[in-house]
Amino acid sequence: MAGEDGHGDVASALNTQLERRGLPPYEPPGGDREPPGWFEEKMSPSMDGFDALCRARLTPKERDDLLGWSLLVPFALEEGITLPVGSGYTDETLVVGAPYVLALAERLADALGLPLDLVPSTFGNLELTLWFLEGDAERAAVTRPGPWADDPAAAFYTAVYLRAAQYCLRHGRPMAYS
Repeated sequence: MAGEDGHGDVASALNTQLERRGLPPYEPPGGDREPPGWFEEKMSPSMDGFDALCRARLTPKERDDLLGWSLLVPFALEEGITLPVGSGYTDETLVVGAPYVLALAERLADALGLPLDLVPSTFGNLELTLWFLEGDAERAAVTRPGPWADDPAAAFYTAVYLRAAQYCLRHGRPMAYS
């Protein structure tokens, strides 16, 4: 993982922490096969409703891990690992396992009654941003009303975190929040 997309310091620090926990080092899948496309969404709506949802439905630790990760890895970790390596927005890097993020986001989606069968899942660039902000979600709310439709921004962020974890797991590659 060292040197991986310019994140060699993070990779080295992560593997050191994994070793301290008695876990094997993380090595991404070999070969030249890259995931098709990438996962990118514009985090532009207000997060106030999503934060309130997280405070109501998650423990403080779960909320901090969900909202604070800067590196999502495609394997289970019992807890987040804070690395003393800066990331795009912080002086440290919080590494969280995608299965954990997925479970938290699924709980939030259930609480909102988010119709996941209607929410895009092909991981196209800005797919969720466009669906939620360009009118498709509003049209879906007419036929599938529920708490999710009362706060589209909270539903958007729930979908983003859920789909990010799914993308990470599907492709077996770490994902940086940037």
